[in-house]
Amino acid sequence: MHSPEKISYDPDAPGDPRVEALVNELIGRVADKWTLLLLEALEEYGESRFTRLAQLVPGISQKMLTQTLRAMERDGLVHRTVHPVIPPKVEYRLTGLGHSLGEAFCGVWQWAEAHLCEVEEARAEFDGRG
Repeated sequence: MHSPEKISYDPDAPGDPRVEALVNELIGRVADKWTLLLLEALEEYGESRFTRLAQLVPGISQKMLTQTLRAMERDGLVHRTVHPVIPPKVEYRLTGLGHSLGEAFCGVWQWAEAHLCEVEEARAEFDGRG
């Protein structure tokens, strides 16, 4: 029987620069609050029209919603469907990639829930030092 190779991480080993570039781009995109909020809205409510997404993400402008959805579509996170009716009906839904990215960031929400009080206490202590 063949034993699986042990995979080890060597921080000094050169990595694929394309992977590094993608990680940097995705962190930049997902660190954008609008992307995270749209991921959450589409995960919770499923396929949605543009106007519904604008309602589900309070504070987002039409311009920012358009830009964010286009960027997410370009990255393969959402699929845009245009229905041939008048006026045009456009819907957005998460792709498999979008779902998996949402799942990856689910841990951040869980961490925030678990450590909310500690962070609030640390902030209060810091702010009280002034």
